[in-house]
Amino acid sequence: MTLLEVESVSKSFRGLRAVDDVSFTVEEGSILGIIGPNGAGKTTLFNLVAGALPPDTGSVRLAGTDVTGAKPHRISHAGMARTFQLMKPFGSLSVLENVAVARMAAGASRRRAPAEAADVVDRVGLTRWRDARSEGLPTAGLKRLELARALASRPRVLLLDEVLAGLVPAERTPVMELLETLRRDDGITLVFVEHIMAAVMRLSDSVLVLDQGRVLTSGEPHQVTQDPRVIEAYLGEEPTVAGP
Repeated sequence: MTLLEVESVSKSFRGLRAVDDVSFTVEEGSILGIIGPNGAGKTTLFNLVAGALPPDTGSVRLAGTDVTGAKPHRISHAGMARTFQLMKPFGSLSVLENVAVARMAAGASRRRAPAEAADVVDRVGLTRWRDARSEGLPTAGLKRLELARALASRPRVLLLDEVLAGLVPAERTPVMELLETLRRDDGITLVFVEHIMAAVMRLSDSVLVLDQGRVLTSGEPHQVTQDPRVIEAYLGEEPTVAGP
């Protein structure tokens, strides 16, 4: 079943075409990796899909429902959540309180939210940090907290914007294992932007390559990474091809 369908979306800023006629589909329970050089339009595309920006043209459908241009909270309630490159939790609140706030925003009662949030905190491996103020977390902990806050809405589709960025190699593998578990055990469909090519190769069922706002190519990971156009536009200049 096609769970997410993006058709011919475009977005311009002061004459600059940041996203240009991009289309793709994501099957339920699958993982789509999105790659491309800096400035290719990857984060802008996420913003269009998740409702942070309205597209100039095109449409976004989630489980058959048109969510084009809908506000982020409506898209979240429809079953799609996202993480951000720049993590901005409530620094004065504990890890548990941050996730409880996200859980309440998704509709949980004030009474039930703490227990439900605790389950999410445990799931992402932050149990030992549960009562710590989020402002004191290391980068790896902040990344997991960002993931926990997104998971608190119980999404069917999860958009991950460079969830491995800033992590040392030893910290990347546990996060990749967690993402695999979310797909396998929870049935969450994942769409992720990433520069760590070893992660893209390991996690993705399919890969979409953006360049200058347009789709350069798409397909299975090994097929895409052997495409001369991808090597010229992206892989040939990327220093992050090494394994995690």
